[in-house]
Amino acid sequence: MEREKLGSRLGFILLSAGCAIGCGNVWKFPWMCGEYGGGAFVLLYLLFLIILGLPVMIMEFSVGRASQASVIKSYQSLEKPGQKWHYHGIAAFIGNLLLMMFYTSVAGWILYYFISFVKGDMTGITNDASSQLFDNMLTNVPVMVGFMAIVVILGFVILSFSLQKGLERITKYMMVLMLALMVILAIRGFWLGGAKEGLTFYLKPDLSKINGNVIVGAMNQSFFTLSLGIGSMAIFGSYIGKDRSLMGESINILVLDTFVALVAGLIIFPACFTFDVEAGAGPSLLFVAMAKVFNNMTGGRIWGSLFFLFMFFAAMSTVLAVFENILACVREITGWKRIKACIICCAAMLILALPCALGYNIFSNFHPFNSGSTILDFEDFIVSNCLLPIGSLVYILFCTSKKGWGFDNFIAEANTGKGLKVARWLKPYLTYVLPLIIVFVFIMGIITFKFADNFTILGWLKSLIK
Repeated sequence: MEREKLGSRLGFILLSAGCAIGCGNVWKFPWMCGEYGGGAFVLLYLLFLIILGLPVMIMEFSVGRASQASVIKSYQSLEKPGQKWHYHGIAAFIGNLLLMMFYTSVAGWILYYFISFVKGDMTGITNDASSQLFDNMLTNVPVMVGFMAIVVILGFVILSFSLQKGLERITKYMMVLMLALMVILAIRGFWLGGAKEGLTFYLKPDLSKINGNVIVGAMNQSFFTLSLGIGSMAIFGSYIGKDRSLMGESINILVLDTFVALVAGLIIFPACFTFDVEAGAGPSLLFVAMAKVFNNMTGGRIWGSLFFLFMFFAAMSTVLAVFENILACVREITGWKRIKACIICCAAMLILALPCALGYNIFSNFHPFNSGSTILDFEDFIVSNCLLPIGSLVYILFCTSKKGWGFDNFIAEANTGKGLKVARWLKPYLTYVLPLIIVFVFIMGIITFKFADNFTILGWLKSLIK
């Protein structure tokens, strides 16, 4: 099967950034920032993006470009005879499926809210009614399944065209429109009455708020926002040529991804402080809290529609990118044409995503962790706390170990082409320090996770010591 190629460098940057930019930036980052103390969390997040996210991204791109294959086949292409690195390729493929099993539902929520604002269903309702609307959406089976299905079908319809005419072209338009909407919404936020307080909370670090949970949260978010560890980036490395070095390209993507996350906060926190909405509202911040904001804002129907349109573009950019990764894996294994693979993958994803969509209604009595946890929480835990850090560790070891691809091969691939290069003096950090940090992220993410009401492994260990 002849491998498709992207049509331009801009297409590669926007596609890769689109994979990184999504609900992790505009849904998860703002509520985690609000919950973990604002500016202190932002400071740590930016630090971990540079020292953790950037190196792993370069490694994923290098593996993808050197192998010219999807995540399942890439290890088989580069590993030495008899090695077992390719087992991670299977785990990474499963990770992409798991990510989309809950991500498509969240994207469906965003689409539902966008349509509701456009129709005027949100106009004039009370704050209590705004909260009830979110609960009603979650318990409404046709709405939850229907909007999830729209996201899945729309994604695979776009991908059914060629790589350049489908994914690359649509993502370019979406990203440009998304960035324009973000700037407009952020400028509007600066004129709100609570902008000064909101920006102070968001951008002025209070170092006294830094603790173990904040550090681990910032580290996990740096992986989640870039979709690192499951080959979501590697696939786009396999679609580009060798005219540009991968460090420079990775920095461009990282800057664009960070810009979107930071501007999302510039939109949300001034609004929260203006209309007395709790900044630490948690996962519901985007939906319940922002719906309250727009209900109290002059022209709220228009601003709310624009906000959730921007959100939908961000979510769909990731959906399309990860779907393409899944599609590439399936096509390489089966040899199917793009349209046939899209139809079969679409049907499979509709089935796989059903448990999450039904987790708030038909399966609402199933609590995998604490009494308020859902199937979405379980799937998110497996991806965010387990597969992303472990997968990132595997990429690091594969690219630096003599028993893997090896540092010399990695550095040669990463530095091929014009642009910034990975310095060889970074080898000790990449080989020894970075893996230890990743192991720490993984262990702390597990032991600090709330598995039951007021129960964490860390809390249990502390009780034993006492």
